[in-house]
Amino acid sequence: MPSMYRFSVPVFQRGLANLSIYLDKIEAYAAENGTDPNELIGARLIDDMLPLSDQFQRATDSAKLAIARLTGIDAPRFEDNETTVAELRERLKKTEDFLATVTPETMEGSENREVTIAPGGNKIVFSGEAYLASFALPNFFFHVTTVHDILRSRGLPVGKMTYLGSFS
Repeated sequence: MPSMYRFSVPVFQRGLANLSIYLDKIEAYAAENGTDPNELIGARLIDDMLPLSDQFQRATDSAKLAIARLTGIDAPRFEDNETTVAELRERLKKTEDFLATVTPETMEGSENREVTIAPGGNKIVFSGEAYLASFALPNFFFHVTTVHDILRSRGLPVGKMTYLGSFS
């Protein structure tokens, strides 16, 4: 039977690795075009959506908080004040370092753990499995996808394989 660990930690780790590749793409694009890579950090897909920096913040928060909620361990806290590619890289690293501390044993029984969240003030109670499948993973991928879409809309050479990442 597939484990909660297998469908959470490695999935989040892969998505975070892909976000790092997007930062590489930003730097390469800026170098090729003689622009400041940090100019894209405030870019938005549309005016009423959060900027690129916030999409990175929400993706990393989604990953670390999902694991914290499923295991009962404390997740690291971040200030949500990143304004540069370097600062976003550091945030990704801190999140990756946290995920690296989680083992399959840490996740044992998490499918049955009660998880309560209140998005928009609406309290929702899930089993751990339902939380992971219907909220945590979709939320994480929403923000990763929005990073992709912001960069694509700004002309960066990102495509489906950038989003999917390496299979090696």
